[in-house]
Parts: sequence; C-alpha cells; structure tokens
Amino acid sequence: MFGWLRRRARRPQPEARWTVEVDAHHLQITDDAGTVKRLAKRDLTGVAIETNDSGPWGTDLWWLLLGPDDRVACAYPQGATGENAALDYLTALPGFDFAQMGQAMGSTENAFFPVWQKA
Repeated sequence: MFGWLRRRARRPQPEARWTVEVDAHHLQITDDAGTVKRLAKRDLTGVAIETNDSGPWGTDLWWLLLGPDDRVACAYPQGATGENAALDYLTALPGFDFAQMGQAMGSTENAFFPVWQKA
C-alpha cells in the first residue's frame, strides 16, 4: 500500500546529480546536465561559499572554486556526490577559514563567504 512512499524516499536529491572528483592533480565537477569542468589543483586560487534564500526547498549553498584569473572556474552545490573528498581536500588547504565556513553553513540569506585564498 505504501510502495510509492518507499520509491520516493530512495530518489536522490537534485544536488546528488552533480559529481565532484578529486585526484592527485585535479578537481573535476560534472554538473546535472553532464557538463564537465576540470581545474588543476595548482591553478586553484581561492575558495568561497555562496548562499541564497531558496532553502529549504532550493539549492541554497554552493562551493565556488576560483581559477588562475580569480574568477569562478567551477562550482558545485552542497550535497553533490563525492562532496566529502572535496571537503577533505579543501578544508586541509593552509589557512582555510573554518569560522567563515561555519557562518556560511548557518546562513539563510544571499551572501558570499570567502574561506580560502592562495598565498
């Protein structure tokens, strides 16, 4: 009788359709449409978190990875598949700002939180 509920509960969240991969030399993001963006770790110049007021129904937290021109090279939403490996790498960067990350995680407004910048 409640089979529809079980099927619905197993459906992944939309953010999980994004994939983040980390290897020895690159960060790679595949978005929900299948578009792949790849950034060499040596070219990563900054990391920021952008929040918006679309939660809890919308994707309200995005990780922004800045490239050599200090512009967003790729981005992925919180909840992306492979996010834990990316978080392990990003939070281990020297000087990563955990206080800013904490503020971003609690934000329900449209805001921008720089959490790391290459020295």
